[in-house]
Amino acid sequence: MAFFCERKQQNGWEEVILRDDVTGAIATIIPSAGAILNKFELPHKGALINIIDGFKDAADWKENVTNGHKGTKLSPFVCRLYNSTYSWEGQQYTTERFKLSGHAIHGLLYDVPHDIMIAESSAFMAECKFLYRYKGTDPGYPFAFDMNVRYRLEGGNRLTIITTVHNRSGRNIPMSDGWHPYFKLGESIDAASLQVNSKQEVQFNDALFPTGKIIKNKRWFTGSSLKDVTLDNCFLLDMNQPMPHCTLSDETLGLALMIYPDRAYPYLQIYTPPHRKSIAIENLSSAPNAFNNKMGLVELGPEDSKAFQTQLKITTVEKKEEKKGFWKRLFG
Repeated sequence: MAFFCERKQQNGWEEVILRDDVTGAIATIIPSAGAILNKFELPHKGALINIIDGFKDAADWKENVTNGHKGTKLSPFVCRLYNSTYSWEGQQYTTERFKLSGHAIHGLLYDVPHDIMIAESSAFMAECKFLYRYKGTDPGYPFAFDMNVRYRLEGGNRLTIITTVHNRSGRNIPMSDGWHPYFKLGESIDAASLQVNSKQEVQFNDALFPTGKIIKNKRWFTGSSLKDVTLDNCFLLDMNQPMPHCTLSDETLGLALMIYPDRAYPYLQIYTPPHRKSIAIENLSSAPNAFNNKMGLVELGPEDSKAFQTQLKITTVEKKEEKKGFWKRLFG
């Protein structure tokens, strides 16, 4: 059997490891750390390359989880919430969860432990499923819901991630969902190129909140180098374009990451941290501050569910010079 799933107690926490012995691809998920994807590895040129900028161990995560929120689940709101406050059905709510400059960021579930519901493999895949039952304990979001997160590793170095939210509050609730992974290929993102199926960007003000306007930005549609580029931008994906909707590639390393979000994730937030060793590429169901501006906000009725899916795929790429040489040898 090509696929395997195992649970290991190591590095100070339990790891759920999905493995494809045909390609050598390995995905490592940490249930106690918000069900984050901590590693997605592939053998390449004699080394095992991890494209996820994750944590060394449980101690590293505990100390640094809010320092960039690497890999965290963004729920029930994504990115920034203005003044940590919003109104819903005539009532105002304020959350006291993690804040930056007075604004709540990155939701409520970035550090909650998830229960393991499934950890198994077959001839075609290895998968695991996790459950977190939010009981409405934060005064800023007193709406109970269940969150199921499923990871599925399949052939071709493909990892599918499905989040399903089920409203258990007995009333209508606002909801946004997303992820905050940091990806790395080579030593620096300055050696990488980025392509995004988008010609539109959410306009931000100086405080990085949407103004309500969508503006044109075609720079990344056909791909462009990340060298010396600083980004903290939210793009509106053109879901009618052929997938993948985002590709991060490093020709020097010879690897590319392709991202395939479904229509439940129409927004893509991209952030380049100052250290430039990795880049955050965040699938989002809504724009930042959606609880206030309603841009992409999902409303779930009592007992309603909503699924959000994205897929990661690692592939090899050739240098442009090598491609030219191949065609020259072929045709003279």
